[in-house]
Amino acid sequence: MSNDEEIIFWGAGTARTFRPIWMAEELGLSYKLNPIGPRTGETQTKEFTSLNRKQKIPLMQIGDFYLSESLAICKYLQRAFPSKGLFIPTSDVELAKEDEWCCFILSEIDETSLYVMRRHYDLKEIYGESKTVTNACRDYLKRQFEVIEEYLEDKNFIMKEGFGICDIFLISCLDWAIFYEFELTKNMTQYRDDIINRPAYKKAMDINYSR
Repeated sequence: MSNDEEIIFWGAGTARTFRPIWMAEELGLSYKLNPIGPRTGETQTKEFTSLNRKQKIPLMQIGDFYLSESLAICKYLQRAFPSKGLFIPTSDVELAKEDEWCCFILSEIDETSLYVMRRHYDLKEIYGESKTVTNACRDYLKRQFEVIEEYLEDKNFIMKEGFGICDIFLISCLDWAIFYEFELTKNMTQYRDDIINRPAYKKAMDINYSR
């Protein structure tokens, strides 16, 4: 695969589609965006299903190479198009720590907390409304945020080496939590306030949520 081939992203409008767009903007990459939504029927068309049988977004296409899942896409871009402005692990220890944080953010914050809440907030006509479930998720998320709050006491970024993929994933979840009316505590607030001033973040927000 040639790095000269056009990068095409499928999907916009969610925290998960925001991540690869933000990553691409941080790396200064040119790309085409097909801003299809997750609940519009666009992922279920014959055209898109032929590209991604899972019928999920985001999806990245480069020539005849297709990659889904926001973490996999961002990991690929991070290594295929390295930039001095974005931390890339160079040792097994750095890679393991980055993976540890990405797994924690995805599994405990995104999937177990925020997305379950999404099902019973935004998608309650499909999954049903349940205050018991959403309250349990909010309590669980608060406990995970306590871990992050303590960790950020003396840090500007998740990885001590600098801004990177962990921050892209965590900020996308903090934004999501704010949308669900969570109040961030002191360290998380300062951390987020510093990062959302990055030009690439602002541009990606405009692009991802323009619909």
